[in-house]
Amino acid sequence: MLAFDVGGTDLKAALVDSAGRIVDLIRRPTPLDGERTGEAVVAATAELAAAFRRAHPDVVPAAAGLVVPGHVDEETGVGVFSENLGWRDFPFRDRAAEAYGMPVSFSHDVRAAGEAEYRLGAAARFRDVVVMAIGTGIAGAIFIDGTLFTGGGMAGEMGHSRVADGPECACGGRGCLEAVASAAAIARRYTAISGVPVAGSREVLARARTGDPAAQTIWDSALDALALDLSHTVALLAPEAVVIGGGLAQAGDELFLPLARRLDDILTFHRRPQLIPARIGENAGVIGAALRAREILAPAEADALKAVR
Repeated sequence: MLAFDVGGTDLKAALVDSAGRIVDLIRRPTPLDGERTGEAVVAATAELAAAFRRAHPDVVPAAAGLVVPGHVDEETGVGVFSENLGWRDFPFRDRAAEAYGMPVSFSHDVRAAGEAEYRLGAAARFRDVVVMAIGTGIAGAIFIDGTLFTGGGMAGEMGHSRVADGPECACGGRGCLEAVASAAAIARRYTAISGVPVAGSREVLARARTGDPAAQTIWDSALDALALDLSHTVALLAPEAVVIGGGLAQAGDELFLPLARRLDDILTFHRRPQLIPARIGENAGVIGAALRAREILAPAEADALKAVR
């Protein structure tokens, strides 16, 4: 199977076998072209599909999975809106199927990564769990009694809940979690108040360790916002665990321990979920895309896998 994970920064393409193992992987910058980004993504992924065929002439992919950020309609195969990448109502599934010459499964990037974590990774031992990705943006995959809840393609957009009278978000709102606590926002906000350009949130955290007060302020405000947002998630869903992945999760204990303390300070009678780092890592999106593609080929097998849970 071919699998494509389109992120806000990078595009990952993989050739994946039937057991979910990555045979080959290519990573490139996501092609950005304003309102034409959807067309650019399809063209770029079609080129990568051709590259895999040339590199592995003995392998004939039977289906492909394509996952993208933003609001997606999985029933129609349309990317409804992406505030970070610029498309509106783009027919990804149909265009990709035509370009690749094979059936295509189309889904949301974080929900696909969440399914990979739920089937194969850190979320596998829970029935009620949220898998959260914090990178360029923030979103989550919600599993209730073992079933992925999509809310018509709108569920899990926790990055666009309001947590502060903060900066303007790319979605047009103000004070969205994503504009305060995403890895990209942490770097952007630090540069705005310090005047010092940084490569990313990792550098902001490194500066906080050395006693940089601006870096510490930005890091603390991001943790405060994440804890507040998670408290709402806990009150509404009472998950057993929240599995956190994405670039910010690489901070390890410097993220998870203070986040747990802040959440404890907010919650009263609610059970605090376990806060667990994602296990599959940065390739969860392509593995999830491949799992979705496999469902096209063997729906009975996919149903059986879900029934075991």
